[in-house]
Amino acid sequence: MDEFIAGLPKAELHLHIEGTLEPEMVFALAERNGVKLPYASVEALRRAYDFRDLQNFLDLYYQATQVLVTEQDFYGLARAYLARARDENIRHAEIFFDPQAHTRRGVSLGAVVEGLSAAMKDAAREGGPTSRLIMCFLRDLPAEDAMATLDAASHWLDRMSGVGLDSAEAGNPPGKFTEVFERARSLGLRAVAHAGEEGPSAYVAEALDRLQIERVDHGVHAIDDRALVARLAGERIPLTICPLSNIRLRVYPDMRAHPLKRLMDAGVVVTVNSDDPAYFGGYVNANYRVVQEAFALGRGELGQLAKNSFAASFLSEQGKPDRIAEIDAYVKTQQAA
Repeated sequence: MDEFIAGLPKAELHLHIEGTLEPEMVFALAERNGVKLPYASVEALRRAYDFRDLQNFLDLYYQATQVLVTEQDFYGLARAYLARARDENIRHAEIFFDPQAHTRRGVSLGAVVEGLSAAMKDAAREGGPTSRLIMCFLRDLPAEDAMATLDAASHWLDRMSGVGLDSAEAGNPPGKFTEVFERARSLGLRAVAHAGEEGPSAYVAEALDRLQIERVDHGVHAIDDRALVARLAGERIPLTICPLSNIRLRVYPDMRAHPLKRLMDAGVVVTVNSDDPAYFGGYVNANYRVVQEAFALGRGELGQLAKNSFAASFLSEQGKPDRIAEIDAYVKTQQAA
């Protein structure tokens, strides 16, 4: 089944580019930019990846981002991820970035966006994957900061497909960003948000109703509300689930307790993604493998997860049928082999 997963065409819809910052790159950029790290070696940094919860992870995550300083740094970060994505047969990626994590320490928004978008353009020109950029607001900062970030991004909105909401969920309900998301939609940006990861199922409903998002990032605690699950299934609202992340951050003790299969069986549009793969032990294919092993998914079910990823993407509606037909052909060929 590993070979089948490796060859399966797929999209990734929940990927924080800062979360692809591998320890080796952290040390290389720290040396280049004169940033002092509190770790003696790559191995010491990697040993710190034993997280108690989301906040414990975020503390280390934002510490590591301090090595990202120049446009060249952001270009190299995105190029490394997109090369890895191509190797994993990811045909399309929708990439989150956190501008506030960089601008608040003096890095210009232009350096971030120009570096990322140049890498995305070069990767597409060289055979893929195609990609979209989604600007996320840090929910543990005031909504006024998010609005100011949206205003500051006005020169680069043509490089972005949408906005999102991430960072520490507990105690930071989506509703406080209602006006920011209304403004973003008025500017032609699409909307997604993290909800129902460490927060309750009520946050998922609030994000749908107040922020009018098109898909839910994580959303796993929707399983706690039967009516909400029925709504997600009935309205075909996708969830961008990140299995390894949910286990490493102790949202669930193990994959047997994870609700992914129950959500699939309830008719919810489930997609599989890697979240912050440098920290959580695996990129997309590893997440597909752990799901397959936990729930004994067959080729047809894995193919459906991949088809969901394209259907839920921000690709043009005209372009989606060809991607989905490619998956159907691949699954048929592999089942016959």
